[in-house]
Amino acid sequence: MSIEMVRAYLKQFGAEERILEFDVSSATVELAAVAVGVEGARIAKSLSFKVEERPIIIVVAGDAKVDNSRYKAQFHTKAKMLTHQEAHERIGHDVGGVCPFALPEDVQVYLDVSLKRFETVFPAAGSDNSAIELSCAELEQYAANFAGWVDVCKAWRPEEQVAGGQLPC
Repeated sequence: MSIEMVRAYLKQFGAEERILEFDVSSATVELAAVAVGVEGARIAKSLSFKVEERPIIIVVAGDAKVDNSRYKAQFHTKAKMLTHQEAHERIGHDVGGVCPFALPEDVQVYLDVSLKRFETVFPAAGSDNSAIELSCAELEQYAANFAGWVDVCKAWRPEEQVAGGQLPC
């Protein structure tokens, strides 16, 4: 079970007991926000992509959306997400529980600057009903195969917001 792999992985940091498990699903930003009791933006969603044939994870704020032009400028390729099956096979976590912990060595993790607005964020912990509260510094430290901070998202900056909601994509 993936959450047990994450628990064992986080033990090296003394953080395994900080994993939160819920009686309800936390598989989407909206469900996770309700389960945790925070605004959706503080949910750190882990998105899995292919760069060439290598899998990567980009962890972004819950209200952020990947901007194709920024992604292409950063990774020199179009954004292509892994399928559910590919995520399971290549990342080791199922969609809804994909997280930056306990990953195969060839999976690099990037953190998006959209997360830095918050004192703490809540990434999944390997299952569709778990999360862990971490500061950005802890997230960087605990992320497996951490490759760096990136700026590949839109729709979260104040200048990208309009009264009553976000700008259309």
